[in-house]
Amino acid sequence: MRKLLFIILSVVIVLIIIVLIKTFTYPFKKINSKTSEGWKFVKNDSAIQRFSGGLKIATVSSGELGTFDYSTFDTIKEYLRTSYPLIYENTEFTEVNKYGLVFKLKGKNSSLDPILFLSHTDVVPPGDADVKDKSENIFRPDDKPLPAVSKVAEDWDFGPFSGAVANGRIYGRGSIDMKGMLFSLMESMNNLIKNKHVPQRDIYLAFGFDEEVGGQQGAVKIAEYFKSKNIKFDAVYDEGGLILEKGSVAGIDSDVAVIGCAEKGFLSVKIKVKGLGGHASMPPMESAIGKAAVIMQRLEHDQMKPMITPLINEFFTNIGGSMSFVNRMGISNQWLLKPVLLAQLTKNNSTNALVRTTTALTMMKGSDAPNVLSPEVEFVVNFRLLPGNSVKDVKEHIANATKGFDVEIEEVDSVKEASDVSPTNTKAFKLIEAAIKEIHPTAIATPYLTVGATDAYKYQIVSKNIYRFMPIKINDAEKQSIHNTNEYLSIENYMKMIHYFEFIMLNYDK
Repeated sequence: MRKLLFIILSVVIVLIIIVLIKTFTYPFKKINSKTSEGWKFVKNDSAIQRFSGGLKIATVSSGELGTFDYSTFDTIKEYLRTSYPLIYENTEFTEVNKYGLVFKLKGKNSSLDPILFLSHTDVVPPGDADVKDKSENIFRPDDKPLPAVSKVAEDWDFGPFSGAVANGRIYGRGSIDMKGMLFSLMESMNNLIKNKHVPQRDIYLAFGFDEEVGGQQGAVKIAEYFKSKNIKFDAVYDEGGLILEKGSVAGIDSDVAVIGCAEKGFLSVKIKVKGLGGHASMPPMESAIGKAAVIMQRLEHDQMKPMITPLINEFFTNIGGSMSFVNRMGISNQWLLKPVLLAQLTKNNSTNALVRTTTALTMMKGSDAPNVLSPEVEFVVNFRLLPGNSVKDVKEHIANATKGFDVEIEEVDSVKEASDVSPTNTKAFKLIEAAIKEIHPTAIATPYLTVGATDAYKYQIVSKNIYRFMPIKINDAEKQSIHNTNEYLSIENYMKMIHYFEFIMLNYDK
């Protein structure tokens, strides 16, 4: 017995030593903790005013895919033309499907594959929250900046299409998503032309107009246009990740710049469950709604298995140096502690989305009366697919959950496989890291999985190097204002975003 205990104790000690050695020697990315502001922004009132004017144009996309009112999209087309005459005079401009806007700044070397920057002109509806100040034409760029909000506002400080400039902020629906990026790209290209800089390779800007409702008439058509012209891009840059302010990511003691190198797919299915209908006074032993409840419980309880993909493993390697010792120990000893690490990650909805195909029950319909048993109950479940899982895998998972019940399964909305994963050892990715260091030198730059959908996915047919990142530093509350109330972009973020894109355009071939 003593001998057995000694052997067990020896094994435990050896394991502890191995775990500690691996933890201390794991190649976590070194964190730059030196205090540095980086590039000091210079306020440009003219650039701010052009952006403000674009926010006043209510280019809302809603309803059925691509069937909304396009009158305001004619307005913004003309606004861009009058605001940036240099760009229209010095680039090849193409309209794709009438409202898709493509600009080509010709480079010196036509043998080099071009680079492409994306945005979109459409925004989501503003909602019906109250407006505190309904004044028009508010332009106070010299106001002392207010601190960033700490919670999502219930009301708009200024009208959602006022384009108000006050308190060090530029207010309006679309200021973050995505007109801030669109106008910063136009400003960056305008600066290149104004300074007579001719890039080595062609630089393209492409702006869709229906991204918020799927991008089928905008980005899809633009990507197909490029493919028909046999244009392949060395890199495609779109929205996706952000610079998350210190404290926004639990357990990480640093600002984190998350660069989307892939995005999740999605599948929504309507499951119709059959049962015995009739009067509620004589119910069957198991109703259709009871059967549906069993299936829903199975789907929520027995979800698809979590896994740490290579992309997320690289993410942990980059951020681990700023995490607690216990977290670093789990990351660096996955050979032993992966089940424990996954158990912790799946407890939090944010990290759970990074390591598994998620399951969300979103809609349900049954009887229309309180005393009537419906013979059929239907509900909708939405899956967001992790790279490594396929639509086929999810359908097999649904089949297992509905086994033993009389059901009909129907796909609803569009279906999309998870995207390809773009590499991080490319010039395109390294330029992102360098540009982030230029504007926020202490932020940890890391590849990441974008859990939402972007237009970038549609451009896989013309590039293997697709990166989703918007260079603005915001906190949780500001992030939640996207598609919500009181959306704004700080003047500092806007100026730094212009510099960021100009930096990439100027340095891509240096």
